[in-house]
Formats: sequence, structure tokens, C-alpha cells
Amino acid sequence: MFFGLTIEKLLLIGVIAALLVGPERLPRYAEGLAKMLGRLREFLRGAKTRVRDEMGEDFDDVDWRRLDPRQYDPRRIIREALLDEPPLKPVSPGAPRPATAALGGAGG
Repeated sequence: MFFGLTIEKLLLIGVIAALLVGPERLPRYAEGLAKMLGRLREFLRGAKTRVRDEMGEDFDDVDWRRLDPRQYDPRRIIREALLDEPPLKPVSPGAPRPATAALGGAGG
């Protein structure tokens, strides 16, 4: 569920909240909660519409499951990065060459 809360825990929190608020004020608080959820739903709907407008037709083509942070696996990312071939850079004649290991076992 949400943040590790199960239906039973949410129900228990609701019963405790109803007892603390009391029967006189409960309808007013329930109405306020309903209005707040309605505004939140409208805000999310508007945000989705704005994202869809800004992304254009590409919005429907995005694989949202692939972008889910729960799919993040650092080992896979490192493995893919190491297996990718780095782009070859042309070496100009006047550029210094990268240092290489000494050939022929010149030791100290």
C-alpha cells in the first residue's frame, strides 16, 4: 500500500481519528478532506495535461515502466557502461599522446 500501510492500519487510524474528532465535527472534517482530495486530483490532472502538451505526441510513446526508479540497478548500469565502446577520437599530429605502460620491463 502507501508507505507500508495496509488496509487494516488505515482503518484503525480512521477509527482513532473519528474518536478524537468526535461526532459533531466529523462531517465538517470529512467534507474538508473530500475538498482537499478533489483539489489534489484536479492538480494532478492539470499537471498531466501540461506534461502531455509540452511533450507533444512523444508522451504516449514513452515507456514509463522503464523510467521507474524502482527498476534502478547500479550493477546493470555499470555493466552496460563498461560494455559500451567509447567513441574513437581522432588524434591530431601535434597533440600529446596518452601515457602507456613501459615496454620491455624497464624496472627500477
